[in-house]
Amino acid sequence: QVQLLESGGGLVQPGGSLRLSCTTSVSIFRFSSMGWYRQAPGKQRELLATIFNTGPTYYTDDVKDRFTADSDTDINTVYLHMNSLKPEDTAVYYCNARELFRNDTVYWGQGTQVTVSS
Repeated sequence: QVQLLESGGGLVQPGGSLRLSCTTSVSIFRFSSMGWYRQAPGKQRELLATIFNTGPTYYTDDVKDRFTADSDTDINTVYLHMNSLKPEDTAVYYCNARELFRNDTVYWGQGTQVTVSS
């Protein structure tokens, strides 16, 4: 069974940084892409970044200058490095993974809370 486990969330002051991790229970090469999303209270879940196994990483305009996504394939982990955090970045952050050979199969982690507040 595929499992994704996010970690690294917490409370941070405005302007601070956090690094989120998402570790998979299977080889990361099983997936065509992995993504980072967030969902703030009362809002829809939104895409932040997508890491494709072919190399490119896609970012939404809202975060492309502050967030960076990368991976460590040796430990089946993707990261979201978040800098210059703002109170409006407060949300539950999720990662997902899309199967390489079954494109309609997507797995989600349980989420990690990020709170940006002074």
